[in-house]
Amino acid sequence: MSGIDTLSSMDLAALLCSRVCHDIISPVGAVINGLEVLEEDNGEEMQTFAMELITKSASTASAKLQFARLAFGAAGSAGAEIDTGDAESVARGYMNSEKAEIEWEGTRVLMPKNLVKLLLNLIMISISTIPRGGTIKVSHEGDPKYPTFKLVSEGKNARIPASLDRLLRGRPADEQGFTANSIQPYYTGLLAREAKMDLAFDWVDDTITIQAKPVHIPSADEMIGQAIPSEEPSEA
Repeated sequence: MSGIDTLSSMDLAALLCSRVCHDIISPVGAVINGLEVLEEDNGEEMQTFAMELITKSASTASAKLQFARLAFGAAGSAGAEIDTGDAESVARGYMNSEKAEIEWEGTRVLMPKNLVKLLLNLIMISISTIPRGGTIKVSHEGDPKYPTFKLVSEGKNARIPASLDRLLRGRPADEQGFTANSIQPYYTGLLAREAKMDLAFDWVDDTITIQAKPVHIPSADEMIGQAIPSEEPSEA
């Protein structure tokens, strides 16, 4: 999947921040509403309602922030690896506030962080393909450094957003340019190119399948060559 990047790093950072804020502003607002109820109404029923609202909303905000930290954040130094078990945990927490349910398959391994970030962002795209809810089956297999991802979304009125292909290829959805709503698919395309992964979509009835595969998997000889450092001539 080739593409061109037309967005400055400053604009990309600003729009990603806006996207994260958009995700957490609702549950944080609900926490504030619950606190106001506690202050204004001493009735036992309303106090119970307020505490339940605060607890649920705080949990949702925390889950979304933990997900965003892995999906968009640095998550360690350059070249860092992330435990896919941690990725599964934050994905399940994120999905608790979504209409769709998630099923996760794959052996727990350490995987390069950009690949894990790509997988989490593909989950977000899968959510957008089934706006009325359903099931998202996530799987990963193969060498952790050269994995294959497969995400199968099943739900009523499943569809691929019209602008998705353009955004993944690094192009704005329309003449209005990039927005906080469209920046996540654009960022997913950046991750795929950075990780040298090819994305493919398949749509049959109410089922949409997303596959991500390495553009090139090194041969055994190439892997050995990568593992042995080259010798530099010593100075006389």
